[in-house]
Amino acid sequence: MTFTARRRRPAGRLAGRFANVDGIPFRMPVGTRSSPALIAAYPVDPSGAREVLPEELSPYRIRGEGVLLIAVVDYQDTPIGTYVEFCTGILCTPAGRPAPPLLPLLFRSAFGTGVHLGDMPVSTEISVKGGLGIWGMPKRRASLDFVAGESTVSSQYDLDGQLVMRVDVPRPARAWLPMRFTATGYSSFRGMLWKWSATLCGRMGLAWGGGPESRLLLGDHERAAWLKRLDIRDRPFLTAFIPSVRGVVHDHVEGWFHTSATPPPPPREGLESVVGLGLGQDRLPPPDRAATDRLLGLPRPREYAAPMP
Repeated sequence: MTFTARRRRPAGRLAGRFANVDGIPFRMPVGTRSSPALIAAYPVDPSGAREVLPEELSPYRIRGEGVLLIAVVDYQDTPIGTYVEFCTGILCTPAGRPAPPLLPLLFRSAFGTGVHLGDMPVSTEISVKGGLGIWGMPKRRASLDFVAGESTVSSQYDLDGQLVMRVDVPRPARAWLPMRFTATGYSSFRGMLWKWSATLCGRMGLAWGGGPESRLLLGDHERAAWLKRLDIRDRPFLTAFIPSVRGVVHDHVEGWFHTSATPPPPPREGLESVVGLGLGQDRLPPPDRAATDRLLGLPRPREYAAPMP
């Protein structure tokens, strides 16, 4: 399999145009103008990262460790309504050649550097229909929240009434660092590897090493099993909070067959998982944070009840 660069239409050329894919009406470009987001990057065992990636990708290493990237966005203004999106994946490069230190992060496009997403729950049906059916993103509907307190920003992900995971990051005093970059995502769907990209910009506040407010909790739901195979370290490389992300998902997707030396098992999900989905924008009830805290014996910060400013 060969990864090649493709020319994409600038988002500005699409502004004001319309599209309808799988019955979902879009006003282009597909993106957001003012949505808060949190990010956490955790060191993980590189051999565990290798095991959860498809053969076509290799884990990228920082200081000898693999990287688990968690990104949660509370979308406030998109062509398909408002919803929370909880992304977890492994930082990676295409397999077949060793990635030199640092360069794949500086020249992401040239090295194909991206994140292979193992899970991407969202809070609305229409987001599953579009994300999974069009871009091949591993979306499923789940109970999600996004809580920004005075000192902590947090998101919890529940499925079937059980905790899958919760991530807490410190909220910096101010978001001062300008960011603008194109992020690449990979995912597996229908027995194929899919690749898409999005351009993001805004200002973020960083915390190297996370600080004492950083916390990652994994529940007993089966959707957390792959994360437990990674031997996630206690402290993150970094955490970040972006009060207002502006972003555009590119109107282009690439796909390759997954291949293997022996006959592979059937793919876990196929088109049948999206064919019957509708355009609903209703959310499932939010996670029961108080029940999770009681179950795990955790103190419950009052700021978790604070609304997003």
